[in-house]
Amino acid sequence: MRRRLLVAALSGAVLALAALWWRARVSPPPRAFAVADTSAAAGVLAATLYFASPDGEGLVGEPRELLQSDDLHERVATLIAQLDRGPRGGGAAVLPAGTALRQAFVDEDGLLTVDLTSAFRRGFQGGSSAEFLAIASLVRTLGANLPEVKRVQIVCAGRPLETLGGHLPLDRPLDVAEWP
Repeated sequence: MRRRLLVAALSGAVLALAALWWRARVSPPPRAFAVADTSAAAGVLAATLYFASPDGEGLVGEPRELLQSDDLHERVATLIAQLDRGPRGGGAAVLPAGTALRQAFVDEDGLLTVDLTSAFRRGFQGGSSAEFLAIASLVRTLGANLPEVKRVQIVCAGRPLETLGGHLPLDRPLDVAEWP
């Protein structure tokens, strides 16, 4: 019986998110909105995603409502999938198209290791600014929405990643507090 209630609640939340997504595609998104305090009880969690600003000089935050999950892999996968889909507002997507999560693990010291699909490395095009924005978008989004995360280690297709575009070293963990 509990399982049926859980399935019904999750189905309702998925339908509500699908309706919000469709509405956002049909009409322009609101400039700002307040998230009700009851969102956690409904299985929805307020999140902030970071995309490149329109001028490409930094990041802009964009609020989203995502399905709540206690599973780390699901939470990280959802955040990365939303970054891959791109902004709804005035920002610009900076992750290479098709970037997705393969594995995620966080240790007791707050080090989150994310293993991304090969599309992350293979699809990257750009110079130092594009590389900085892609990494900053990823690290800032993960750090802002996963309070247990203090540092992020990026791995690609199961292998250590020395750099994405040749400008930023990725062979060591990135401290979330050091990214704008």
